[in-house]
Amino acid sequence: MKLFLSQLDSPLGAMLLVTDAQHVVRALDFADHEARLHRGLREHYGEVELAQAPAPAEIADALARYFDGDLEALNVLRTATAGSELQRRVWAALRRIPAGTTTTYGKLAKELGFDDPRAAIAIGAANGANPIGVIVPCHRVIASDGGLKGYAWGLHRKRWLLEHEKAIAPKEEEPQTAMLLGF
Repeated sequence: MKLFLSQLDSPLGAMLLVTDAQHVVRALDFADHEARLHRGLREHYGEVELAQAPAPAEIADALARYFDGDLEALNVLRTATAGSELQRRVWAALRRIPAGTTTTYGKLAKELGFDDPRAAIAIGAANGANPIGVIVPCHRVIASDGGLKGYAWGLHRKRWLLEHEKAIAPKEEEPQTAMLLGF
């Protein structure tokens, strides 16, 4: 399978975009997690030929608009993923979570038809295996106690994305020691 790799800048660091010949997003990862990207491509598609290419304009534009504050800009992008049936169902459900909102692993499990509370664990695992960061918004899933829990690309990025979408309040800055000492 031939796919195309592009690098894009974002406020959260360089991102690696993988698309197919029809400009469908197959993966979106952060450059500092490149090994995860390649591992996921091998797991999902087997042997992959990755060719360097400029990012398709419509995808680059939508991501830029999203980071500039147009939170609906990513909704028009086409995605395709391999993965198990459960993973694909979870990833499709993630795309239905509106920007500016969050849900919990348990609520997501119920939405997908699971009554057993332990299903939230399987949902969390599928969520964590999401190969398309930001566009498939796994960052919008939080713990039932409001905690951010894990995020494959780092909790600092999850917090930033949720604050950007105004789904959570900005974290208050820690007072600096000099301020406490009266300097």
